[in-house]
Amino acid sequence: MANAPQPHGNATTPIDGFPIRVLKRTMLILFGPLYFLFIAFVPLICAKRTGFRGWYWRLVKRACSRLLWLLSIRAEMSEANKQDLAQDSNSVIVINHRSHLDGFVLMDVVPDSKWFTFAAKKELCDAALLKTGFKGAGLVEIDRKSGKVAKATLSAAVHSMPERRSVVLFPEGTRTKSESLGEFKAGAVLVARETGRMIRPIVIHDSDQLLPRGRFVPKSGTIRVEVLPPFKCDPEATVDEDVTRLRNTMMAVFDKG
Repeated sequence: MANAPQPHGNATTPIDGFPIRVLKRTMLILFGPLYFLFIAFVPLICAKRTGFRGWYWRLVKRACSRLLWLLSIRAEMSEANKQDLAQDSNSVIVINHRSHLDGFVLMDVVPDSKWFTFAAKKELCDAALLKTGFKGAGLVEIDRKSGKVAKATLSAAVHSMPERRSVVLFPEGTRTKSESLGEFKAGAVLVARETGRMIRPIVIHDSDQLLPRGRFVPKSGTIRVEVLPPFKCDPEATVDEDVTRLRNTMMAVFDKG
């Protein structure tokens, strides 16, 4: 579960003793498949019920928190940052992408009062078992074969969202191999300009130290998440200039961290 920040140390310092880690991972192996199949099948039964999206989204958030707990991974975000997100509205959220843990960590630390969803490639939403759940949770399907269609789909989805709901975008497009941030795509800036929303940058630290590329079982440790002040696009600047300014803003925090 998310905890208040502790004094910074090595991100890969285990947060549980070895016997506890073994016990937790044994529980995950024995009971995890049944629990997460339950999460996947709930929408097949309840998707048409009134208020489904709200309570199902909270159910998914709890599942992400439990997964991190069973993996002995602590996600940290300051109380001030949580308060900022709780009050956040009319935004597009952008976050750097270091590992497959990033989405689970974000689900864990963001307060329930802040509604958000992810933009996901269309192929994920085509899977029969996942399609109903993804649609029920409000994921935005993106066809990455056409940048023009993807942007139009995303902009239309954001236009239809209430102000307190935000879509989460990974501007690097994929997990980054470099020590710093990768190059940013323009999608978030284009959507923010078209919808009149601000951009809320979020920087994630150390997730790649716990689950680097090529590793399938994450290490125990701590992942830190920082929420930056709102980023407003400059109508006098070009799209590329806004993209560069956004990347530089996030990179300064990431490199310092």
